Amino acid sequence: MPFAEKKIEIGEVILYHHAQALTPGFVEFADRLRQTGHIVHTPDLFEGRTFNDLEKGGEFVSGLGFGKVIERGERGVDELPAELVYAGFSLGVIPAQKLAQTRGEALGAL
Repeated sequence: MPFAEKKIEIGEVILYHHAQALTPGFVEFADRLRQTGHIVHTPDLFEGRTFNDLEKGGEFVSGLGFGKVIERGERGVDELPAELVYAGFSLGVIPAQKLAQTRGEALGAL
């Protein structure tokens, strides 16, 4: 039996990218959420860098360090309300989970 579609009002979402950064596929996903009426923030954890393959992105992350990824993720919410849905793809789960557990008043986490 198929699942019934139900629109969930989730307010604002902060969506953190994977190790390849703000790729066209990632941006398209965020835009689809926006098209359904959600406010979606997509902070750039890599400050403009993108990678065509996962290995190169992983090498960049290794050099940068997970601590820096978390720090940049935290800066991404400085001007945002605490009442957010925190979400991340792969690498982006790290700052999303940390903030959902420590920032307070999270509406949800993915």
